[in-house]
Parts: sequence; structure tokens; C-alpha cells
Amino acid sequence: MKFIPDYNAISEAHSRVKQYINKTPVFTSTTVNEIFNAQVYFKCENYQKMGAFKFRGAMNALCQFSGEQKKAGVIAFSSGNHAQAIALAAKLLNISATIVMPQDAPQAKVTATRGYGGKVIFYDRYTENCEEIGRHLAEKHGMTLIPPFDHPHIIAGQGTVAKELFEEVGELDALFIPLGGGGLLSGSALSAAHLSPTCRIFGVEPAAGNDGQQSFKKGEIVHIETPKTIADGAQTQHLGQHTFNIIRHLVEDILTASDEELIDTMYFLAERMKIVVEPTGCLGFAAAKSMREQLKGQRIGIILSGGNIDMKRYASLLANKN
Repeated sequence: MKFIPDYNAISEAHSRVKQYINKTPVFTSTTVNEIFNAQVYFKCENYQKMGAFKFRGAMNALCQFSGEQKKAGVIAFSSGNHAQAIALAAKLLNISATIVMPQDAPQAKVTATRGYGGKVIFYDRYTENCEEIGRHLAEKHGMTLIPPFDHPHIIAGQGTVAKELFEEVGELDALFIPLGGGGLLSGSALSAAHLSPTCRIFGVEPAAGNDGQQSFKKGEIVHIETPKTIADGAQTQHLGQHTFNIIRHLVEDILTASDEELIDTMYFLAERMKIVVEPTGCLGFAAAKSMREQLKGQRIGIILSGGNIDMKRYASLLANKN
């Protein structure tokens, strides 16, 4: 089946962005391998520029702007990581960036977005539609709107995460990936289909916002209210048309993790592996831990998608661990 984008688009994206991105490390842990009785590889996108995988897609999208688009500027809507990614990519390419962010976005993400030169416009995520605001401002000012996940250039850029992982460690039996709007999951699934065809792909979203799981089972995109979860990077109301089309054909299953499981996972990663990972970034590992009995003897990949969390909030979440 022909997908848009396809693996060629991911390969081209990698060539386009690798001069700008960090080739993030792949970590292993003897403790984790013993707990799983398996070989587990962590792809650590918390060490990516601006602290999350989103920089890859943003850079790939903005690198393809025409002269006119660069002059007019870019606009994006995001709860945080896409905002920072677009702001930083725009700064590096000398493009003006306007970011529509929710009023309750983590302060660290707002500060970082502004620090990268982005102009921030706030909205109420529970009463206003950020996509409508973004489209209106784009039309009014002639800017190019780059959505956080449902765009071929974004998906292709995010697919470079798994591409690097497979190229470094070889084929895997299973890969666990955080799921919000589906950019990382769909891009990873495309890379896996080409580089590790027998690898089972699992998307993981917050239990409070399982629209992806519902969509996967129903065979069509399900819309939900904005979920209340500590995984602020996955507070999406629905998957995208592009991302869902890839996910429904190439993904094994969509799993969920509770906020309590995410806190436990954050604590484990900090204590045992000395890694700071934001709640959304812990989704894949949280789900893998819960099904570790089924993974014995296998080669497992886990994408830690980002580490952007306010330190006071991080300390508070870990302090309240049961």
C-alpha cells in the first residue's frame, strides 16, 4: 500500500535535517534487561535540541519553505513541544514564528518558546479551538500554518527517530511509542516497515484520553473532549487523517497508561537511569513494563519522546509517588 509520506520521504528528511538535529543516544540498562528478561533499547529524544523529538519534524517542514513563505513567517498551535520546536527551527532559519498555546501550558514550555524568539498567543483549551485560531491568523497575515502532527513533512521528520534507532541496533521484535496526535507513531511505523518489517509497533496514550485506542478499534477517527492528564503532550482530542491512515495499517495495537503509572515510570527513569523524562515521554516504557511477561527473550525498543517539564512540577509529581 502507498502511504503519504513514505519511507523515501523519511530518508530524504533525515538528509535534510541531520546537520541541525542531535543524533540522540540509545541507552541500555542491566536492571531493565533483568526486569524484562529481554534486551531493551531506549531511544532518548529527551536529549534532542529543545528537549523533544518534535524538533525533527519542525526542522523538516521549515527547511522546505519557499522564499515567500520564509518572508511571511510561520504559525503553529501546540501545548508545548511543537511550539518550542517551531520557534527554534524558525530562529535557526531566520523565519518569524507565531505560536498559539493554551493558557495552562507548562510555564517552562512557554518560557522556552519565547526564549527561542516565538511570539506566543494564548487560548483556553477547554472552550476555544486552537486549529481555528491558527487558521484564522494564518489567513489574516499570510503566514504558513504548520500543524503539530497531521502534515506529511512533520510525519517524515518524526520518522527519523526510529530510523536512527534501527540503524544503530538492528531489527527489533517490538517498539513502544508515545501517542498524542500520531506524528511520532506513524513516522516510526513507516521506518519500521522498511527497516524491521517483523517488528510489532505499539502506540501508547494516556488512559484518560484514549481516542487513538477507540479509533483503532472502530476503524475511524474518534473525537473526544480534551483529556485531563499529567501527559500534557498527549492531550489531543483526535488523531490526524494522515497519521490515522498509517497507524491503522501498520500498528499492532494502541495501549494506555494511567497517570499513576507515568509517575512510577518517571521515578524509575530518574532513580535507576538518571534520566529526566516528561510524563508524555514515559508512555511507551510504562506500557512495556505492564506487559513485560509477554516480551521475555525479545529485543525491545522504547522511545522516550521528550524531557521538557518544569522542575518544580517534576519534583512535586515524584514527591507524591505512592
